Parts: sequence; C-alpha cells; structure tokens
Amino acid sequence: MILILKTKGLKKGKKKREHVTQTSRRSCQPVLASFDEQYGRELGDLWPSARSVLLDPDSWQYGVMVNRFASPNDITNLLQSEGFTSFLPHAHAPFLPDAGSQAIPSSPSPSLLQCFLPTRPVRLPSQAHWPGVLKQFYLLNAASLLPVLALQLRPGEKVLDLCSAPGGKALAILQTADPALLCCNESDPHRKEWLARTLESFLPRSLSNRVILSNQDGCVLGPSEAGTYDKVLVDAPCSNDRSWLYSSSNQQGAQRLEERTALPALQAQLLRSALCAVRPGGVVVYSTCTLSSNENTGVVGAVLASCPEAELEDLWEELASFSGHFTLVRPRCGLLVVPTPGRTWGPMYICRIRRRG
Repeated sequence: MILILKTKGLKKGKKKREHVTQTSRRSCQPVLASFDEQYGRELGDLWPSARSVLLDPDSWQYGVMVNRFASPNDITNLLQSEGFTSFLPHAHAPFLPDAGSQAIPSSPSPSLLQCFLPTRPVRLPSQAHWPGVLKQFYLLNAASLLPVLALQLRPGEKVLDLCSAPGGKALAILQTADPALLCCNESDPHRKEWLARTLESFLPRSLSNRVILSNQDGCVLGPSEAGTYDKVLVDAPCSNDRSWLYSSSNQQGAQRLEERTALPALQAQLLRSALCAVRPGGVVVYSTCTLSSNENTGVVGAVLASCPEAELEDLWEELASFSGHFTLVRPRCGLLVVPTPGRTWGPMYICRIRRRG
C-alpha cells in the first residue's frame, strides 16, 4: 500500500508518500551493554522482547494525532479509508470546526482527542511548516498520550506543562480540553524556539491569550507560582532509551551514561516544584520515556517520602482499557509501557500524584 497525501500544508502539485523504512542505524554498544545489565535485571523475561524492538527501528509504530483546529475531517477520512484505527475507545468524534475555521467547541471533552494507529509499521511524511497554515496532524508515539489522559483535563482549568518542548503533549492537552490557561514552560532557549514553532504550526491565533510560553527553570517555577494551577504535567528530561541507544559515537554514549546518574536528582526537583505549583486538591502527572526504575519509581518514591502533602493515585483501572494497544506493566507505583513486538509503543512511564487539600 502506498499512501498519497493531498492535504493543506504540502506544496501544491507535490505528492508525499509514506516513509516505510528508516535509514540504517547502528546501536551504541556502551549504551546497549548498560541497558542489558540494568533492564535485564529490572524487566526479567520481558527485556529480550523490548530489546528486539529497540534494536529494530523499522518496526516502530507512529500514531497520527489529528489537529481539531485545522481541517480534521479531510485527514480523518483519509486515514480511515487507509485502514488506520482509532486509538481511543470512541468510534466517532463530535462536532469539529470546518476547514479553515478558528472556532473552538464550547464544551470540549476527551472525545475530541483523535489519534489513529496504523495496522502495520508505517510513518506518514511530516507536513512542512507554512506561516499562517495550520498542520492537520502530529506524528507521535501513541503511548505519550497516556500522561495527558491521566491528567483528567476539564474545560476551564489552569494547566502547566513544566518541561514542554518539543510540544507534542501541549498539543495533546489542547486537543483534549479547552483550558482557561496553558503555560508551556521550557528552560532551554533553543528548545523553547522549537516549542514555539510547534505551537505556531498547530494552534489558531485565537488561543494566544490562553496559551503562554515560559522560559523559567522548572525547578524554581513551582515555588514562584505556588498553588496557581489545577493540573501540572512533568514530562521530565530523562535518558530517552530510543535515542540514547543510537548515540552518534561510543564516546557520546559513554558521556550520556555518566550524565544519567545525575538525572534522578533533577527529576525529583522538578516533581517537587510541580507539587508546589499545583493547588491543594489538584494533580500532578509525572512521566518519562525511559524504562529505568531509577528515573521512574525511584524518583516518585523519594518525592512521596519527602512530601507529606503528596498522595499517590492508582492508574491501573483507568488506563487498563488501553492494554489492547500497549504492553502495560505495574511497577510499585505508576504504570510502565514496555515496547514489545507488535506493540512497539513506549517506553513510557506514567504516575499521578494528588496534592492533599
């Protein structure tokens, strides 16, 4: 099957085709050896399956999140005609704006979030950025939507995306609900530019008074805006297993592994900052894209032990409905999506903490 895209945002007269194979990449041996030692111990019999997926980029799956602010019906009909299936349980979405409209549904709900999954490994071509033209879809690892769903977003809430670049989860937040305020914070200036371009490519100008960009140190933002937000997402900087495994050289891989030991302390600082930023009764969702227990349950456990106002919430029943798509594991707190053959989504760790009133 060859998929031809004829959508706005692609040059007129040009036809872009699906990208089926990846450029051949070699894994970084120091990183792989470290993963074999750590994840073989932590995941046991599940690690060989996860390892086989991580070492086979051609098997990786990509979800297609439809932009409800663009011309969603065009791309939705195209994806459905090509056999893509809906990621969310609902089969049909409610009212969507007409093509070119900047109208926002008055009462958005999670059912507005539309993401479609291919029935086999396939990656659509990304749409080019054109000033003034909104992109119709965003390509992502579908497991990255779980932290957004775990926020249980409601219209009119104030939301903080503490580590926002490159912007995929911020977009998912705005596909899911209509917040009174979404603060997208990114401390790195270059990544903030990337974030700004992403938001410009997907969001109408009518949202500019409710979506703000911030360039603060996430570790100090919380105390400076204590109790401001209803929901906070901490998609923390982590040892991204997929990218780190393909470090450009053994030297870069070794350097990353050395830096890895400092990440849990930073992640814990960010999580504590988020708990300061959220109001009493509000929730914080912590997520990473690594399998490492040091950066996942280890960080959450340390913060829970030092923050008496933090209360862990169980996500299993809430997210278990997605087990048809993902291989879900229950560590001692939170959920872990482990990539396995045929379910190559992840790694993704998700944990929700409520701040007691």
